[in-house]
Amino acid sequence: MKALDIEAVQAFVLAADFKSFTRAAEALDTTQSAVSLKIKRLEDGLGRRLLERTPRLVRLSADGDAFLEAARNLIDAHHGAVAAFGIKKRRLVVGISHHIVGAELPMLLKRMGSAEPGLVLELRIATSREVLADFEQGTIDAGIVLRHDNRRRDGETILQEAFAWMAAPDFTHHPGESLRLATQAAPCRAIEALKVARIAWTEVFVGGGTTTIGAAISAGLAVAALGRRVAPSGTIDVGARLGLPPLPARDVVLHSNLRDRQSRDTLKLLAATIRATASA
Repeated sequence: MKALDIEAVQAFVLAADFKSFTRAAEALDTTQSAVSLKIKRLEDGLGRRLLERTPRLVRLSADGDAFLEAARNLIDAHHGAVAAFGIKKRRLVVGISHHIVGAELPMLLKRMGSAEPGLVLELRIATSREVLADFEQGTIDAGIVLRHDNRRRDGETILQEAFAWMAAPDFTHHPGESLRLATQAAPCRAIEALKVARIAWTEVFVGGGTTTIGAAISAGLAVAALGRRVAPSGTIDVGARLGLPPLPARDVVLHSNLRDRQSRDTLKLLAATIRATASA
């Protein structure tokens, strides 16, 4: 058997993690066809089919599942060999809106750490407006935010975040009562939507981010306007059932002035990881 191509093995691991050749290609800064070709050659060399391709999804075959841990170990060993003479540490400071990261944050950090062991990634979670202000003041290297208005039309759009009125399946609301709402401490467009629709509401919980708001709705305390992608597992969209106004989707935008290849590659991987959570 020929020696394994480390880049092909890395492409396989990313495609398996992201369940997408497109996301793997984004992370590797290459094309989908190039990723597909690398993995096909890897499969041919092993004499095993590692991934099952369908029009909507990429998933591990039985052989792929058996190979995945060994593939990760090979990549780790490769990083160790490259680092034999010492890894140059570098720090990247990224601000992310609390609307954009949720329960998938540990997976995101694991993926970033595996890809670049020498990276010290400093994440600052805040409101989109606070992150954008920090970026404009130069206190962070990059910012990932929800686009609130037309003040800034630059940046790379990573995805569109779909918002909905999320609650626990057993949340009860009686006609004539004010809607029990969990809100952010910062101004909320969802409240404006309720005012326009002339729907009475009352705050029963005020949180400082998606995690705390998510806990409140999972506990059945209230309804909250959250991105579907980051809403807690088990919560559901109750907007139609309660006659609540639709919430518009918002662009998730990456702002960065970094020009060096290494930092740009790191941000591509970060963006691809966030995109992957939209289809997970």
